[in-house]
Amino acid sequence: MPEFVNPFSQAVPGRTLSKEELIRAIRLDIAAEQEATSLYMAHAEAVDDPLAKQVLTDIANEEREHIGEFMRLLSILTGDEDQWLASGGAEVDAMAAAVTVGREPGVAADEAPGAGPAAQAPSLAKDEPTLGSLRS
Repeated sequence: MPEFVNPFSQAVPGRTLSKEELIRAIRLDIAAEQEATSLYMAHAEAVDDPLAKQVLTDIANEEREHIGEFMRLLSILTGDEDQWLASGGAEVDAMAAAVTVGREPGVAADEAPGAGPAAQAPSLAKDEPTLGSLRS
């Protein structure tokens, strides 16, 4: 697999990694697993051979399991990773709740689209393509 930002390039350093270096290495390992997952899924989606598709998807899912293992290790090593992830998740939850009620986060209810004639967002015509509809 191609490497990116590997500080050791398959060479074992002449010393033990510091905790900070280990945390950085684990983050790189997570990124490598994400890259592998994406690559294998892209290959699975690009083939019509059922066995190849099944094997590639299975391997991609194993990489996702590795990500979970690395994430748990990272959480233990940092002591605060879970809080950062929860904070980011809460931000997305707030955005999702705002979208669900038809307004952007931080926009007061009386300023939301539909609250007045000038605030209404233009709607797409039924036959106007969207990014999702352009997928073949």
